[in-house]
Amino acid sequence: MPFTFSVYSSLLLPFFVQGVVVSAVLLLRRRQHGTPADGWLALLLLLSTSRLAQWMLGFAGWYDSHDAYSSFMFYFPFSNWLAVGPALYFYFRSLTNQEFRFRPRDGWHFAPALLYLAWRLGMWVYDIGYLHEVLNRPLPGHFGTKGVLATWLDGVPLGYLPEDLGYLLTVVYALLTLREYRAYRRYLNDNFSDTERLRFGWLRNVLLAIPAGLVVTLAFELFNSAVSELDYYQSWYDYFFTGLLIYYLSIAGLLANHRLTAPLHFQPAAPEPVSVPAPPPTAPTDTDAVPVIPAPEPQLTAVAQTAVVTVPTGVAAAVAAGADDPELTRWTARLRRHMQEQQPYLAPELTLGELAAQLRTNTSWLSRVINAGCGQNFNDFVNEYRVHEAEQKLGDPKFVHYTLLAVALESGFNSKSTFNRVFKKLTGETPSEAAQRLKPQSGASRIIS
Repeated sequence: MPFTFSVYSSLLLPFFVQGVVVSAVLLLRRRQHGTPADGWLALLLLLSTSRLAQWMLGFAGWYDSHDAYSSFMFYFPFSNWLAVGPALYFYFRSLTNQEFRFRPRDGWHFAPALLYLAWRLGMWVYDIGYLHEVLNRPLPGHFGTKGVLATWLDGVPLGYLPEDLGYLLTVVYALLTLREYRAYRRYLNDNFSDTERLRFGWLRNVLLAIPAGLVVTLAFELFNSAVSELDYYQSWYDYFFTGLLIYYLSIAGLLANHRLTAPLHFQPAAPEPVSVPAPPPTAPTDTDAVPVIPAPEPQLTAVAQTAVVTVPTGVAAAVAAGADDPELTRWTARLRRHMQEQQPYLAPELTLGELAAQLRTNTSWLSRVINAGCGQNFNDFVNEYRVHEAEQKLGDPKFVHYTLLAVALESGFNSKSTFNRVFKKLTGETPSEAAQRLKPQSGASRIIS
């Protein structure tokens, strides 16, 4: 196999090798651990690697070999943007919903990409298989290596249609996925108390990196058609950027932990909320037989009381609608009493489903109680209790020897970064500032680390 190690081919070769190797590792991990997201990311990597391979092999001498290698370059579908958008979308779906499975009816998303592959295959069968091999006709283009259809397609607008449509679909799917990613973040706040690992911050970067690669490609295309025609050496930089994208996707894929213990079941199209969801019947208890006195809410500091808290419009409307609902009021008091007495917020990975099971109700009703009765989402509701717990410990002489990390863990937080972010959000000051303000009058000093 001819391969000329020029500067241009050699610089693209490491990206090509990395793309192929990491894709194989991801596919193996998908098979071993049953993580579909690894398979979709492997497909994204292979699509980018295939595109880069065209210029790498071209600079390695394949276009100029004037034999079967040159013919391969003209017929192989190196660039298939029609598949990039759907692959990105289903990567997101499989990552945020552990029960998601690609169904046959989802295949229509890849119909344009499959039609393009069928067209390229048909062109090769007709030019090389039928005209050249069966009828023994010489290939008319590029020194006898390019057939009739391939030569004709270069001179008509139809030849650019699959690529232009692929650009458009990539933008559409990227925007759709970004919109659903924002909905996914709201889903996390409504169902999980520890969202740090589940936010997939690197996923947002991937969702931006792929459109960024498209923007670079379009910039080269526009310059080539509207300003000045680019030669192969100038166009090479577009493919070098694709190599950088391969490098980033490889790192993100290898570091990503798709085997999460949290039960993610995000659905993009959320069902319409019902007006008055009724709670399931529960066994009568002694506490239900007497009037319920609401337990006091966590009392935050003066700094926290002056902090600006933005309440979503939907939550504010739910609070107003449920203000006169006796059942909602009773359940709100029951929930707060449970939080005060049982302290479920001390479990770092407490979820809405676990709290609903403790209260013997369903998640839909409990979510309504938290949203309408307390005016918060689940994440803020639970973290408010954790911050209050942390403030108590910061002012308690018994905990003066605790580091801030130890205080965070003892208060139900799973990491110091989450502790710092949530504490600042709810109180308006950092844990270090609160520790100085609440320092016990014992003469001892806390280790701030």
